[in-house]
Amino acid sequence: MKLPIEEVTGEVRAALAAHPLVVVQAPPGAGKSTGLPLALLDEPWLAGQGVVMLQPRRVAARAVASRLAEGLGEEVGGTVGYRVRFDSRVSAATRLEVVTEGILTRRLQRDPELSGVGLVILDEFHERSLNADLALALLREVQGALRDDLRVLVMSATLDPALPGRLGAPLVESAGRAYPVEVRYLPTDPVGRVEELVARQVRAALDAEPGDVLAFLPGVREIRAAAALLPDVDAVVLPLYGDLPVREQARALRPDPDGRRKVVLATSIAETSLTIDGVRVVVDGGLSRTQAFDPATGLTRMVTGRVTRDAATQRAGRAGRTAPGVAYRLWSERTQPLLPAARPPEVLDSDLAPLTLELAQWGVTDPATLHWLDVPPERRVQTARGVLRDLGALDDVGRVTPEGARLLDFPTHPRVAHLLTAPGDPALAADVAALLEERDPLPNGSGADLTDRVRALRSWRRKDRSGGDVAVLERTERLSRQWRTLLKVRADDRDPDPFAVGALVARAYPERAALAREETSGQRRGRFLLAGGQGAALPEGDALAGARALAVAHLDAAQAEGRIFLAAPLDAAALDAGAAWVDAVRWDTRTGTLVAQRERRFGALVLETRPLRDLPAAARVDALAAAIRDEGLHLLIFSPDAQALRDRVESVRFWRPEEDWPDLSDAALLGTLEDWLGPHLDGVRSQGDLARVNLLPALQAQLPWPLPGRLDDLAPTHLTVPTGSRIRLTYRPGEAPILAVKLQELFGLADTPAVNEGRTPVLLHLLSPAGRPVQVTQDLRSFWNSSYFEVRKDLRGRYPKHPWPDDPWTHAPMKGTKKRGV
Repeated sequence: MKLPIEEVTGEVRAALAAHPLVVVQAPPGAGKSTGLPLALLDEPWLAGQGVVMLQPRRVAARAVASRLAEGLGEEVGGTVGYRVRFDSRVSAATRLEVVTEGILTRRLQRDPELSGVGLVILDEFHERSLNADLALALLREVQGALRDDLRVLVMSATLDPALPGRLGAPLVESAGRAYPVEVRYLPTDPVGRVEELVARQVRAALDAEPGDVLAFLPGVREIRAAAALLPDVDAVVLPLYGDLPVREQARALRPDPDGRRKVVLATSIAETSLTIDGVRVVVDGGLSRTQAFDPATGLTRMVTGRVTRDAATQRAGRAGRTAPGVAYRLWSERTQPLLPAARPPEVLDSDLAPLTLELAQWGVTDPATLHWLDVPPERRVQTARGVLRDLGALDDVGRVTPEGARLLDFPTHPRVAHLLTAPGDPALAADVAALLEERDPLPNGSGADLTDRVRALRSWRRKDRSGGDVAVLERTERLSRQWRTLLKVRADDRDPDPFAVGALVARAYPERAALAREETSGQRRGRFLLAGGQGAALPEGDALAGARALAVAHLDAAQAEGRIFLAAPLDAAALDAGAAWVDAVRWDTRTGTLVAQRERRFGALVLETRPLRDLPAAARVDALAAAIRDEGLHLLIFSPDAQALRDRVESVRFWRPEEDWPDLSDAALLGTLEDWLGPHLDGVRSQGDLARVNLLPALQAQLPWPLPGRLDDLAPTHLTVPTGSRIRLTYRPGEAPILAVKLQELFGLADTPAVNEGRTPVLLHLLSPAGRPVQVTQDLRSFWNSSYFEVRKDLRGRYPKHPWPDDPWTHAPMKGTKKRGV
């Protein structure tokens, strides 16, 4: 059968002959993974060198290698081989290696020139995995500095239209899939569990359509639940997910040997690259499970969400690989355009600790110096560096330490690698590492103690199949065996020491070492503070609730208090090695006082305290400033004169923005507490002390000469009125200042008084003899000519002993009542 990709093979050959980097876009079913690599093996520019093809998943790597070998009529391990974690089939005859992403990175680190390799193919690049982006960035640097003859072919099923331009590479497009796929939607969005919806649609599809069925579910739990709902269908029901044993994966990918129809229940690993023989029907449950990293907590959790539009296109394409097909989407057609267009590149929202360590080993301390499609976010890189420093993998300037270089020898996350390098009990380390990487083998409600999982694994190894999920324990033991092989150690089936388990977890997650919180009235046991500063709690009644200290392996990323899912008891003394004495000065909000003590700390955990008698001035200022910022400026008492100074300065700043006046606003004062308030905090240890601090000198010190005199000219504290009285002005930043004065004291005054060198008239609050406002105006002349006569009528009746002349222009200003005889 001719593959669509064959129509553009010549164009790809020509592009690679002329350019070091080429992009191929070929929709699902075009055959780019299984047709194109073989067609390029004998290109002249390869000159006998090999080809390395990157696949994002182990299942796909093995399956693609098998298909390619079949195309040559060979077994895998001949011309075509593969390398994945803990498994490889290659030989001296191998010229085309299909590898997973970490394998390519390791090869680049060991041999940056990629000796013997003439072409690197990055397949399924649309997924924008972290390692694919890293590989592309490193390969572009190799091309620019070491190998101008190295070719890179980027292949993608769905394509960002801007990608070729961003890479400066030519684009070759293939026509599309081999067979059409009819997409069918539900009339309305369904309600119910996804496994039930999928099982129902699978039954209907088996009755209505020919061929095998591929159904997409978010995870293993849902796959098993759906399988349990299909025991009586006239087809063999097979799971397909990444941790499935190789033999069972092959069974899902191949036609049934007895000729029966198949129903393959798969996770998102079946979206790309894999061709599952016989599939004519796709049932898409519409959900996908991905990892989400929370930089605020340093935790990664699995999140189930709606499938993206590009992934839905990939899934539907599975039905048209070998014949016309049908794709059932378990959502309504009107919901389709509301789905997210695509998943964001992993480099933007993933845990960057593995990438940061790889870059440091490459010699890059600033990721932005490489050619990225999306530069790793600096904030996440800094978080990753903090993790790696805690693990001893990076030094203070970001260079790889000997321990960091050692961690890179382990094909796993640096945390788990650090656990595996622990001295003492490598067999236990292998078991704990495998359990942390695998699913929980014990059922829900089994408690949080990881030690119980180690016991279950060791019992299973002793042929005791009574406890735990047999399939999970089998996968866990297979992984533990691989780690033991790497560590050159035999299995140990003795009862594990719980504290040894805890020490290993703390080695992988030092910021998740935890101490029990003090119990207070109404609070239950089992609440802990993590070394990273987050609170966390065990489920109520958990057997670990009474532990003094824990090492936490798995917990959710709640903002307030996380829930602990997996942990082990920790000997608190084990924290001493990483603890250090620090001087701690902080504000106690309950008592309103400074607390000063020396603390032996492991992260946020306080192991021991001693009084700190000599309180450093800088520490005092920092702690008080932090308290004021947290609680607000109300902790300070601004006297009327201090507040008036602030208002005068802020008014002048508003009137004269071109002049350089200090900012005395709340926000500015809070931002510069250490500068203006710090020198006035000697001896302050309590809220009462703070309230007694005279803030006026502190504020006056912010006005360098000649600003104080200039302030008196522009914004005087008082104005003199015609009677000779000096009346205080009330300043309001952004508004006219207020002059509250008895009306009688202004008789004969024509113009409204002004400040700011006459530019800003005051707002007159004209008062009765009793001091009550009778009129507010900024136009005194207009008041005398009009409103005064209405006001006069009222005031004459209320205050007959006071003069209320018919002509306010000529009457002498007065402070009191009429003189006798007048």
